[in-house]
Amino acid sequence: MKDLIQYAIPGFVLLLIAEVILTAIQQKDYYEAKDTASSLSMGIGNVIVGFVGKVIVFGAYSLVYQFRLFTIDMTQWWAWVLLFFADDFSYYWFHRISHSSRYFWASHVVHHSSMKYNLGTALRQTWTGTLSGAFIFWIWLPLVGFSPVAIMTMQAISLLYQFWIHTEHINKFPAPIEFIFNTPSHHRVHHGSDLDYLDKNHAGVLIIWDRLFGTFAHERDRPTYGLTANVGSHNPVRIAFHEWLAIGQDVRKAGSIKQALGYMFGPPGWSHDGSRKTTKQLRSEQCPTHKTDKQPF
Repeated sequence: MKDLIQYAIPGFVLLLIAEVILTAIQQKDYYEAKDTASSLSMGIGNVIVGFVGKVIVFGAYSLVYQFRLFTIDMTQWWAWVLLFFADDFSYYWFHRISHSSRYFWASHVVHHSSMKYNLGTALRQTWTGTLSGAFIFWIWLPLVGFSPVAIMTMQAISLLYQFWIHTEHINKFPAPIEFIFNTPSHHRVHHGSDLDYLDKNHAGVLIIWDRLFGTFAHERDRPTYGLTANVGSHNPVRIAFHEWLAIGQDVRKAGSIKQALGYMFGPPGWSHDGSRKTTKQLRSEQCPTHKTDKQPF
């Protein structure tokens, strides 16, 4: 099976260099050397771990495929159209739950840990996502009859699309494109740590899911990038595992099994004594000043 992401790496590097040069010419603050080095380190680690991860995912999909309800002929064009929407829908829910369950957030937080937003940030990827079971959000696809190779190919295509939207050099596209597709403007919102922007715009390729399910937000002002409590380190090992270590510490000091489960699977920021706040709690406290998009469209 061809790995489209690995083939795309030279293109990623060339585009990254081009953006660095353009940023320097325009004298913008979009890059910082240590931050970019951390992002590249995370990307390299992700590729290395991916050699094992892809075997695990392909094995899981292949096992489920043996019990498929139908057999979808992937030589037909319509099968790929169906798979595109099924994959993008699955990605939306994976991404949304990765922001609402600390277990999945522990892997995904890596991607949000940069305080810059650029093509380097796109390469800041988890080392633990596959190993912790993120692929379960796609496990229904082989069950309904999509082949494992086709599923993993579509997942790679989605990731390729998401690379270029990590830029501040593109403002907004014409309204019809902004209405349907995930764009740099929409994804900048997603990377914002501002309260109005937290847990918004989980799209992969199509922004329509966020509009349909009430998680869409317009970009009003330039976001403040990073986390509500930043890692404070450029060490890739620290970036990769800091949230897992924090979960372990919280679980060890939990006073009950219920509390331990809350710290592990509850929303990020959950605490049994209210010493920390979830996004929902923060918004509830600041409801009078919180701006939301009243209509999903």
